This record gives sequence, C-alpha cells and structure tokens, in this order.
Amino acid sequence: MRELDTSRITDAVRELCIKANKVLPCSMDRLVREGADSEQSELGKSVFHDLCANLDAAKELNVPICQDTGMAVVFLELGQDVHLTGAPLEDAVNEGVRRGYVDGLLRLSIVKDPLRRVNTGDNTPAVIHTRIVPGDKVSVTVAPKGFGSENMSAMRMFTPAAGAEDVIQFVVDTVSRAGSNPCPPIVVGVGLGGDFELCAYLAKKALCRDVERRHPDPFYREMEQRMLDEVNRLGIGPQGFGGTVTALAVNIETFATHIAGLPAAVNIGCHVTRHASKIL
Repeated sequence: MRELDTSRITDAVRELCIKANKVLPCSMDRLVREGADSEQSELGKSVFHDLCANLDAAKELNVPICQDTGMAVVFLELGQDVHLTGAPLEDAVNEGVRRGYVDGLLRLSIVKDPLRRVNTGDNTPAVIHTRIVPGDKVSVTVAPKGFGSENMSAMRMFTPAAGAEDVIQFVVDTVSRAGSNPCPPIVVGVGLGGDFELCAYLAKKALCRDVERRHPDPFYREMEQRMLDEVNRLGIGPQGFGGTVTALAVNIETFATHIAGLPAAVNIGCHVTRHASKIL
C-alpha cells in the first residue's frame, strides 16, 4: 500500500489551476491556428488571427488566455492501492484551488450561495469528481470552466424510440441557440446514456478529451464527424461574426442506460477549452 500525503494533491491542484488558465493544450492550440487557414470568410479569418495573437500575447506576458478564469472543475482518479494521509481530500483540493487562483492572480468568480451572490474571495469551492481506479497512482485534472459557454449547456431525456438522427439534431439545435454566446469556435462535449446526472458528467468529461482523439467506437466516431459537419454548416463562425468554422471538435462519451430512456447532454467549451493534468 503506497502512502500519499494530500499536501501533494494541494500542490498539484495549485500548479494545474495556473497552468490550465495560461497554456492551452497543444492540440487545441493547433486547431485554433489551423482554423485561420481553413476558415473561408475573410472576416472570420481576421477574427482567427486575433485569437491567435491573444494566445501568443498570453504566453509572452504570462497572463491568462481568457479573463474568465472559470469555475475550477477537478477530476481525481485515485488508485485503490493508495492510502491518503494528511488533510481530508476535498479540503486539500480546495486549498490547491485557493492557492492557485490567489497566487496566480486569476479572476475570482465564485459566489458562496447561488441566490445571495457573495463572492468567496478565493474561487472555492471547486467542483470535484472522484473515481477509484486500479493501481497506486493519483491522476489530477483541472478544467477551469468559464460560464459564457457553460450557460449554453442543455440536457434532454429522450425516449428509447429516439435514434442517432434525433441526437444529432438536438446537438445542432443547442449550438444554434447558443449562437455567439459561448465565444466560438467551440468544442462540443456530448454525454449519452447513464441517468440524469451521469450524462451531464459525461458531457463535461468529454471536453477534457484531446480534441484530436476520436471516439474508439466507429459508430460514435462517425457521429462525432457528422455533428461537427452539421454544426459548421450553421454559419455562426468565429466569435459569431459568420463563417465556416463554428466548432473545432465534437467529443462524445457514452455509458449504459435504462431500457426506458436515452439521456443526452451537451456541454459547450469556448475557443479556450482548458484543462491540465498531472499524475502523482
């Protein structure tokens, strides 16, 4: 049994909060830059060049790539052969978020109560998803989520009579209603199956998958491409100014479900769909 003090998780979360907000994943960065070449609208091309200049400036000046440094969403995979010592796990994660956002001079956007709206002053608490997995390692992923895109999320409980075409149309309609609000070009995370809350989790988890890695099942891989093509035919374009590149990728995650239902969720990520990971 391997022992791991949760102070190491605190340190990792602090580091990842800062890194994720300042450095776009390489594959995401590459797709944004390639979008400037594939976009057919001249105005759209100009917007893409501005987005690329923003990424370059963030790197040069060591500042966040977006002013909305998001709500900290933390995915933990705990090896079953790890014995955690020290502070309680959730306290350790929130302490890492607190240090990351305060020390990193990141915008503090979290309010303690959804209706009384008093800022917590340190961007805590985080949204924490924990899984127990085989092994003696701990995987930590921090995915800051801005709410321009988060507010465009949608969910639908289909009947089992629905098919692939219905799901594709639901995703396309969701993006169409979102318009320019999620700061396109976007990444679309789609969760299918499970139950009400699990399919929403799957949609969020889908945004943490490398945008250049397609679904391993050919059936869903083809659906991802069809959704991407249909979304880009909407003509929303970069930042909503019109164009041929509205989305950079569509990622689908699935899970078993009940015979009487087909849950579906869409979680949209903006042109800076951010996440960073570390294994302890």
